Order: sequence, then structure tokens, then C-alpha cells
Amino acid sequence: MSFQIALTQVLLTLFYILPGYGISKMKKASAQHLPTLSAVLVYVCGPCLHISAFISMDFSWEGLRDMGLVFALTFLLQAAFMAILYVLLRRKQADGRYRIWNIASTLGNVGFFGLPVVKALLPDHPEAACYSAIFCVSMNVLVFTMGVYCLTNDKKFMSLRSALLNPTMFGFALAIPLYMLGAKNFLPRQALDAVELLGRMSTPLCMFILGIRLAQSPLKRLFSQPLVYAVSLSKLAAFPLFCFAAVSFLPLAMPMKASIVILSAAPCASIILSLAELHGSGAEFSANCLLVSTLLCFLTMPLFTLLL
Repeated sequence: MSFQIALTQVLLTLFYILPGYGISKMKKASAQHLPTLSAVLVYVCGPCLHISAFISMDFSWEGLRDMGLVFALTFLLQAAFMAILYVLLRRKQADGRYRIWNIASTLGNVGFFGLPVVKALLPDHPEAACYSAIFCVSMNVLVFTMGVYCLTNDKKFMSLRSALLNPTMFGFALAIPLYMLGAKNFLPRQALDAVELLGRMSTPLCMFILGIRLAQSPLKRLFSQPLVYAVSLSKLAAFPLFCFAAVSFLPLAMPMKASIVILSAAPCASIILSLAELHGSGAEFSANCLLVSTLLCFLTMPLFTLLL
């Protein structure tokens, strides 16, 4: 049953790519629109997604402790896998594609893509949605520190300020106090519904943007690069297997284990493309890894539910 639920949710999420792809092919949308759409996604919908996950739950110290544990585990798992790949690929660091491989194999779309799958699999465990937000936070800390270093091989681009001051951290900084104060018990229902609605827009909008990106990419070139498949395999299979092996023997509650494993199997995060564009290192290759891993994840994400 879990396999079927995960497969259905992944296919439904991928379905949202089609409108973006279609209107782009009809010349009603273009790559010039992406910065605006991305800004709405990152600065409005993303924070609301995380806030909504937290304020839907009743506060408990045990819950807060579990969130701290998820942060520590996801941070260590991502950092360890990134470090292992850095060592394995160190002789090919002159090629920007291998530096991108290093980070793309670890950084995943755990919020906009992974969260709906986790919520569908664990409908009776609202804390699973919070684990997705925590995963996003630990990933963001790594993105602007270890991730930037792996991509550029230069420590000067590492920025703790960027790691702490970004939309994801802003949403988290609002969500935790609201969760601890029990905001769902005193905020107007209309306000809670508005935040939830904006959060729920995140996944369709993210996939819509990917559809427009897909329409800009020559399909023959997109699907004919072996290294792109290697990166996708690393992200969709090697990293989640690494996480599964690490948490399977730990005395953790089932929702926590399941959330970490399923979220780790999410496709490449769009942040890798942003980093590549910012540092002038293989933007086209990053975009291809992002698109191919997203299109192929319907073959892999449901399979990991069979391990749980």
C-alpha cells in the first residue's frame, strides 16, 4: 500500500510539470518569467509551507527534542555523504561537472517535492511535515558553507551569514515561536487557512517552473549525457541508501526514520542551479541534473517505501 501511495503522489507531483511545459511551448511563458515565479516560490510560498507545518501541531517538549534530533541527523548525513564524494572525486575537481556532482548528489528538493510524499505516506503523523522543514534548514546551512566550498574549491565563498539569513531560515524563525506558543489555538481560522493555502501552492509552482525550464532544453541533449544519469543515480539511489543504512539500526520512531529516508530520496534541489549560475560553474549541466533526476524519481522514490 505504501508503494502505491508514494507512486501516486510522485506521479501527481510530476503532473504539475505539464502546464508549465505546455504554455512555454505555446510561447505564453518563457525563461524570462522564471525569476519572478521563483521569487514568489522562495520568498512567499516556501516560508508559508514551513510555518503551516509547524502551526498545525500542538506543542510538546518531546516534539521539539525530536526536531533537534532530526536536524542533527540530517546535517551529519548530508555532510558525511558530501565529504565522501569530495574525496572520491578529488582528482577530477578541475571539471566543474564533477564539482556539481558532489553537491547535487546530496542536496535534494525535500520541501517542495519530498514533503507532499511524506504527508501522503504518514497522514496520521503531522510531525513528519515538520521533519521536512527541519531537513530544509540543515540543508541550507550546508549549502552556503560546505556546499559552496565543494562547488568552488575556495573558502572565500563560504558564508555563515548567507546560511543563516535566507528565506528558509526566515520561515523557520517564525514557525518555531508560533509552534511553541500554540498559534493554532489563538490565530484566526482565516489566517491559518491563508498560510496553509500559500504553502500548498509551493509544489505546483515549483513543478510549473520546472516545466518551463524543461521546455527550454533540447530533449536530445538533455537525455544524452551519461554523467547526468550518474548524478541522478547518486541522488536518487546512493544517497537514500546511505541514509537508510545509517538510521535503520538507530532507536528512532518509525515516522522519523521513514521521513528521513523518503526525503533523502527526493530529486536534486533547484539550489544547485542557483549556485552554478552564481559562481559561473556549469549552469546547463546543473539544470539537466535537476530536470532528469526529477523526471526519474517516480522510478525510485516509491521503491524506498518497501524498505520501511
